[in-house]
Amino acid sequence: MFEVLKTDGLARRGRLTLPHGNVETPIFMPVGTQATVKGLTPRQVEECGAQIMLSNTYHLNIRPTSELIKNFGGLHGFMNWHKPVLTDSGGFQAFSLSSLRKISEDGIKFKSHLDGREIFLTPESCMQIQRNLNSDIRMVLDECIPYPSKKSDVEKSVARTLRWAKRCLEMHKSFADSNLTFGIVQGGIYEDIREYCAGELSKMDFPGYAIGGVSVGEPEEEMMKQVAASAPNLPANKPRYVMGVGTPVQLLKMIALGADMFDCVMPTRLARHGSAFTSNGVINLKNSKYKDDQSPIDGSVPSYAQNFSKGYIRHLLAANESLAGVLLSIHNISFFLQLMQDARGHIERGDYAEWSSAWIAQYNSGV
Repeated sequence: MFEVLKTDGLARRGRLTLPHGNVETPIFMPVGTQATVKGLTPRQVEECGAQIMLSNTYHLNIRPTSELIKNFGGLHGFMNWHKPVLTDSGGFQAFSLSSLRKISEDGIKFKSHLDGREIFLTPESCMQIQRNLNSDIRMVLDECIPYPSKKSDVEKSVARTLRWAKRCLEMHKSFADSNLTFGIVQGGIYEDIREYCAGELSKMDFPGYAIGGVSVGEPEEEMMKQVAASAPNLPANKPRYVMGVGTPVQLLKMIALGADMFDCVMPTRLARHGSAFTSNGVINLKNSKYKDDQSPIDGSVPSYAQNFSKGYIRHLLAANESLAGVLLSIHNISFFLQLMQDARGHIERGDYAEWSSAWIAQYNSGV
């Protein structure tokens, strides 16, 4: 169930009710690809303010297998995370591991990146795998087409994605459970195809919808155009999830276009390389200018990481201590989730456009 509590322009403040709890939107989902957010315990992720986590269907089905995870009570029991979980479908891995796969009408034939064994993923098996994982939100199997692609190729790809979506929805209905399945809008950089795909998926009446294929190498301006072409053509009473994005500025811009949910590995990936998000842009704590800096990373972001100075974290990075990545991951995830909390508050107050413009200007001033 999804309820829109307040709107401010196209920006939406909502609440998504799932089997493992409520999710207040707009929301950012930390990525736990292998049933773990790299370097952090589930308790630490929760203390950052996370309400929902994303895990990866493709990787978990290869290792340790969805059947094994089912025996642990699904992902929640397996990784001791008791809030909602969203799983992707494996469609993006068909894109990113293109040298190891072959797409046909029936599904996607993979060669495992681990041992080369052949795996065949169909819309039906994709849904069954996610049922084994017991994710609160499951994604349909889709074809994520690369950028750039010819319009004729994108049209064929979207037609297949829509046929697969129908098969996934039929499988979802056969489960007769309270978990949700989201359809995925594709269409490359062609706004008319995006609009068509969104319209056709809307007719299928999914519990929610995602906008996919908007972070595959295209310019940011193009990314925003495709979100703008997709979101208004999706049902107003259903959640909208932009997959695999993005920077803080991108998230605020997409919220203004009517998006509700986001995920990205960026906060933890940059953390492991010594970078921290702040209200004045990203800083690299490996820089020697932070050697004697006794201030916290960003005092406006409440998190355990604020107990440590920039100078101390720089020392940990120089000494190659893993605690550096842990503290920076805690900070970065907390930063993204605090940003979402602030966005929700400003939508409720009705001044989202003014606040987000000022926030973006400040952030960009330090980049």
